This record gives sequence, C-alpha cells and structure tokens, in this order.
Amino acid sequence: MPHIITRSKPTLAFIPPRYTPVVRWLSARIIPIWLRQQLRITDVELVGGKALAQLYQDFNADKIRFLLAFRHPTVDDPPCIAHAIWNKLPQVARQAGMARLKPPHVHFVYERGIPLWAGRWTGWLFSRLGGTPIRRGTLDSQGLRSIRELFATGEFPVAIAPEGATNGHNELVSPIEPGIAQFGFWCLDALSKSGASEKAVLIVPLGVQYHFVTAPWGALVERLAALEADTGLPAPVPALALQDGQPPTPEEDALLYERLLRLGKHLLTQVEAFYQTYYGYRLPSITDDAASGTNSEFAARLKRLLDTALTVAEEAFGITAKGSLSDRCRRVEQAGWDRIYRDETTPDTSPLTQGLNNLVAEEADLRIWHMRLVESLVSVTGRYVAEAHTIDRYADTTLLMWKIVNQICGRRPKRRYLGDRTVQITVGEPLPVNQWEAAYRENRRQAVTGLTQDLQSAMESLIT
Repeated sequence: MPHIITRSKPTLAFIPPRYTPVVRWLSARIIPIWLRQQLRITDVELVGGKALAQLYQDFNADKIRFLLAFRHPTVDDPPCIAHAIWNKLPQVARQAGMARLKPPHVHFVYERGIPLWAGRWTGWLFSRLGGTPIRRGTLDSQGLRSIRELFATGEFPVAIAPEGATNGHNELVSPIEPGIAQFGFWCLDALSKSGASEKAVLIVPLGVQYHFVTAPWGALVERLAALEADTGLPAPVPALALQDGQPPTPEEDALLYERLLRLGKHLLTQVEAFYQTYYGYRLPSITDDAASGTNSEFAARLKRLLDTALTVAEEAFGITAKGSLSDRCRRVEQAGWDRIYRDETTPDTSPLTQGLNNLVAEEADLRIWHMRLVESLVSVTGRYVAEAHTIDRYADTTLLMWKIVNQICGRRPKRRYLGDRTVQITVGEPLPVNQWEAAYRENRRQAVTGLTQDLQSAMESLIT
C-alpha cells in the first residue's frame, strides 16, 4: 500500500550537496548491476560521447562551464545517464586516444520531494553524489542559490531535466521550463563579476530514448487484459493472442488499438463519473456517439477532467487557478506540503493541538492525491499512438494507464516493465549562452524565451 500521511511533520530542510568521492566510486561500480537486475536495462549506448569527453576536457581546463539538459521520460533516466558518464564516457575517451579524463561526474538537481516517497536514504545518497534539491511549487531561494553557485563555480558540470518532471512518453518532449535558460544567464553574470567573462557557457542537450530488446507484444496484451479486469471491462471477443518479438498483422493491430482506445475511454468515463457524483462537477457524459468519437474529442474530455481534478485540490487549499496544468500542480503540492511539513510542533504542544495538526496533515495528503492524478496524465495528448502504432508508443500509453489504475486502487506494484530494454543517450549540439548575452541585457524575458525555444527544438531533434 502507498504510504499515507496521518501526522504533521517537521519542515522540509534544505539538503546541502556534500560530494564524497568514495560514494561516487562505489555507485559507479554498483550501477551496472542495478540497471540489469532492477530496471531491466541490458545496455546503455552513448552517442556523441567523444564530443562530451571534449567538453569535459575543456571544463577541467577551466575554459568553459556547461549544463547538461537531459530528456526525462521516466524515473529510470538519471541512473542510465550516470552509468553513461561514469563508465561509458572514459571508455569513449580512451578509444578516441584522448588524454585520460579526470573521473567524470555531474552535480545534479533533484526535486526535494523525492526522498519523501523514495526514502530518506536517497537524500543522503544524492547529497554525497553532489546533488542539490529544489522545491518546485514555491520561490526556493536557497535551492536556486545552490544551483547558481554550482553552475558558476562547482567542481563538475550541472545536470538538470528541463521538462521539470517525467512525462511517460518515449517519443515526446514536454514543454521546456524557462528556468534552464535563466540559469545560463545567471552563470554569465557570475563569471563576469568574478573577472572570468572569457569563459564559454554552454547548455548541452542530452537525448534519452529506450528501445526494447525484443518487442513485448505478448506482455503488452497480458497487461491490457489485467487492466481490463481491474476496470471492470469484459474480456474482448475475439481474443487477441500475440507473441513477443512477432509484430501484429494489420488486422491484429486494428484490434489491439481498438482495445487500447476502449480501455482509455472507459477509464476516462469512470473517473469523470467519480468527480461528477462525489464532487458535484458537471462533466459531459459519454454517449454511444461519443464513444466512437475522435482523438481530439478524447483529448478535450481529458483536459476538462484534469482541470476538474486540480480544481478540487485548489478549492480545498484556497488556491486560485493560474498558469499551465503543470504550474497549478506545483502550487497544489506546495500548499499541501505547507500543511504537512511545518515547525509548529514543540515539546509544549498539547495533545489536542497535535491532534488537530495531524488532521490537517492527513487531509492535505488526501487532497494532494488529486494533483498526483493530474501529474500522471498532464502530457497525454490522445494522438500519441494514433500517429504511430509502434510497440514503444503502445507500451508508453499502456503503462501510463496501468500507473493510474494502481494509483486509484491504492497499490504500489513492482512489476513495472514489459521487457528488457536498451537505452540510447545522445549528446546534442551545445547551445552557446554567450551569444544571447547582448539580447539578455536588452530584454531579459525575450532572451530567456528565445534560448528556451532553441533548447526545445534541440531536445526534440534528438528523438529518433
């Protein structure tokens, strides 16, 4: 069962980075085993590794500062990137006849909430690996200051996911957050003030894309059948029997897509009914005509549902809806944390006061649940599989629905993967922040927007 918060807790303290070389050394040796046994990653391919090795050479020679902006489709991305940098990059440098690299590493930015669900040990580990936390739903001045200092003066480059969160889509880049470009300009300012304005500041796009070793068509059908049973859908007729490694025929593909679409619409209808029945929101009910409607209609219904789910949480916390769905999610999360993690408990706190604090924390945790639902579905478009009936897109969509169903059912299953995978880490062309310096001095917002758009295009170009 998921961990349910029933008591108020001390405020979330900043976890300062405390890089410890021996922790990195041990982690670099453990991580290949972890990838194979826990994540079913059989190989990590580093494309463009020679260019990245040269960037590290220049960084170590104090010629440049750079930030790795990596794609973030899944929670598996950081360990895959770490393996590529720790273990693959030195091999690439040796094979290219380059000078021996200082053990390559990165400072990295992680969301402060990760240790809350992954365990306190992750906060200790991330700190000793040189990571620095950020709280996304508020102006985290301490977290931002740490990132700025590491980018400008840190022992290693900085790595950060510019999408802000995982999107569950192997072939889709979510909108890039403008903070990445801003970090670049802040680094320029810091270098200028320290008399090192001649250094180049670069943002290096890093693509992350997964591929199945054997296309798990059979496992996909099994997972769909389990989801149909969980959601109360009758078994389809005719039955569909696919085998791993054997692509479906056109007729089988049509049946598979129909089942996926049926499951998605049924799940959407069930959750719509939940918010309409128990929270009093008027949502358009599905009809037989709507059931066979277009993907754009499905996407419109989903958007209305996500807006409704967020509104439930926002009204509970007294928040005004403003900005994108992702922005609203972050504000809801922070409002919940403000009620759960606080410094109001002292040795003199009476049992009655503590009991009331606990009730506030428990209710806040329940309200955050609605935000988590939206967070899981915010990148769904309704067109992803329709545009290309590939095993990757079928798998991404099925696993997203599987995640939602398990979240609603209150389960935390461990069997997340459909099959063994490889991952391709692709180093993109560096974006020189220095070229935007004059534009930034003239119009900061416009320069940040322009550099962000360039990074968005660069990230999208790395999808194969």
